[in-house]
Parts: sequence; C-alpha cells; structure tokens
Amino acid sequence: MAPSWFMYFIVFWAIVMIGFMSIGGYFMFRKFLKVLPMRDGKSKLDWQNYWVDRSRGMWPEDSKQFLDQLVAPVPSAFRDIARHSIAAKIAQVAVEGGASEVSRSHCIEGYIRATPKRDYRSLISFLEREQIDYSPYTHLLNK
Repeated sequence: MAPSWFMYFIVFWAIVMIGFMSIGGYFMFRKFLKVLPMRDGKSKLDWQNYWVDRSRGMWPEDSKQFLDQLVAPVPSAFRDIARHSIAAKIAQVAVEGGASEVSRSHCIEGYIRATPKRDYRSLISFLEREQIDYSPYTHLLNK
C-alpha cells in the first residue's frame, strides 16, 4: 500500500492540473467566441482584419511608432494580438472619419475605444505617465 503522503501528493497535482486546464480552457473559449459570426455574417476577427487591410497604406512611420508606444505596457506574450486589435480600431476611426492617413489623434481615440472599460484606470495612468494629452477624448472614458 502507498504511503498517505503520496496519495496527498497525487491529489494535489490533480487539483493543480484541473486548475491549469480550466484557465487554458477559459482563454480558448474567449478566442472561440471572437471567431463566431455576428448578425452581419462576419466575426470580430474578420472585422479587425478588414479594417487593418483597408488602412494598410494610411500608416505613416510616426503613427506606427506611436502605436508601438501605446501597446508597450501589454505583456509581451499578448502584445501582437493587442497591437492588431488596437490598430484595427484606430483604422476604423481614421477611415470612418474620412482621413487620408492615420494621425496621432486617431491613435489616441482608437486606443481608448479599443480598451475595455475595466482597464480605463490603467489606461489613464499610462497616458498621464507618458504625458499624452487625452483631454479631447474624456467623453469616451465616461460612457
């Protein structure tokens, strides 16, 4: 018969493995929801790709660098995904506004619109720390 400490060890690792699988499953499910089509027949990812492709020639070098500055606080494992979704929202703002190129103001507005409401506190502290004037867009933060 196995010692009792060994049984506790097995139970401990079973709980740890179930916890890790639950966390991974949660993030996989969230990704799955982004791929499901909405009422218009396109998924959230389809729309992001549409806006990024539509604005491909509209990004001057300084706007690309500013986008990189905006996504810098995102952990490196998620930075590419965040850059793509934020760039899509910035492109949507610029294209719907009839702009010929993406400007710094489009980047700030798109960044605020792409950020979930639960992250507004860290968004504001980041903008203030980087001394980025977001005062014309405070109405977006109050929704």
